[in-house]
Amino acid sequence: MIQTPDIGPAAPRGLCTDCGVSRMKNDKACGQACQFIAPDYPGLEAQVHGRVRQDGDEQFFGPFQAMYRARMKTPKSGAQWTGITTSLGAKLLEKGQVQAVLTMVPDEKDRWRPRPALITDPEDMAKARGMRMGYAPLLALLENAQDQGFTRLAVVGIPCQIYALRVLEKDLGLDRLYVIGTPCSDNTTTENFHHFLSLLDEDPDTITYLEFRADYKVELRFADGSQRLIPFLSLPISDLPSDFFPLTCRTCVDYTNALADITVGYMGGQGEQWLLVRNARGAEMLESLSQEISLSTPGTAGKRSSAVKGFVANTKRAAGGLPLRRMPDWLRPLVSWLQPRLGPRGLEFARARVEMKAAETVLHLRREAPAKMKNMIPDHVWKIAAPYDLTPEENETHASSGEKCPGGD
Repeated sequence: MIQTPDIGPAAPRGLCTDCGVSRMKNDKACGQACQFIAPDYPGLEAQVHGRVRQDGDEQFFGPFQAMYRARMKTPKSGAQWTGITTSLGAKLLEKGQVQAVLTMVPDEKDRWRPRPALITDPEDMAKARGMRMGYAPLLALLENAQDQGFTRLAVVGIPCQIYALRVLEKDLGLDRLYVIGTPCSDNTTTENFHHFLSLLDEDPDTITYLEFRADYKVELRFADGSQRLIPFLSLPISDLPSDFFPLTCRTCVDYTNALADITVGYMGGQGEQWLLVRNARGAEMLESLSQEISLSTPGTAGKRSSAVKGFVANTKRAAGGLPLRRMPDWLRPLVSWLQPRLGPRGLEFARARVEMKAAETVLHLRREAPAKMKNMIPDHVWKIAAPYDLTPEENETHASSGEKCPGGD
């Protein structure tokens, strides 16, 4: 069974991705739960994983016990990749470990628009497959789950949703909570996404699938079964409005969903998916798929430094808009050919993307909301941005204003 109840309107907020908290009865919980006010990653990482992130790759990706390249041995029909995320949810329902999975399904009138849903039948997890684009008040359905007496719940969500969930978790009255996280790729409104599709193809309504791949290409699939690959450098970025991505998404500090029990993404997968098992609950979920999933060690190749430096320079030059690429048209095919061969790949690609997000956070907040920097930017993000000469200026951290940094020594 899939439940998609109507949800009340969102309360007006400033920096907001409409995770759903503002639509709950206690909409003032936003003040404590929002990632974009004063996030406490050290505190929540200790609460969820029993420890904070360590040096090395955990500085980039958050706490984890194990990392894998992964794919379902038998790919699931309609999945964005091979169906790992929805298979995890289905298995939890099959085994009775949860009574419902809170996730997204496509809107009945628009397959690209996400609609929050409570799923109680494992077979219905198939309807949650595929990518949606747009803001989605997922957490508003937590109250529906409570009203139905659900005490064992799984949630599939993006980082801003999962951060708020972890803050609220202690007050939900749950006996068990499993959290499946996906890394976020800058979000936008569903309407903006339709405009983007219209720039990619003259008949955008026939596009059934879009994926930003780790080989520097966007993959499109069409209703007639055909496929097209577009190099990143050939995307019509300059034709998009400067506010295509909201300030929230341009200043997100949790690209890899560090507070999930297990993160399922693509960045470090080199053509497969990338799994980060973060704690015992994540390991338990992955074990449930042990006979159905293929796991291998992630690879890494290339050097990220020049790519990130170029991104930082372009972001500065864009003056608050989308990063601009100053490259002649004749050179783009050559660079597009070189990128997947010489650019960062595998884990190095994932590190590069996290560094780019850290740089974006600093640059956009410094330009558009400097007063928020000392509360919104965690210490580990400053560490990630430091190699690119992005270090705190006066009053940009709690320490510089004479206060103790959250989680600092």
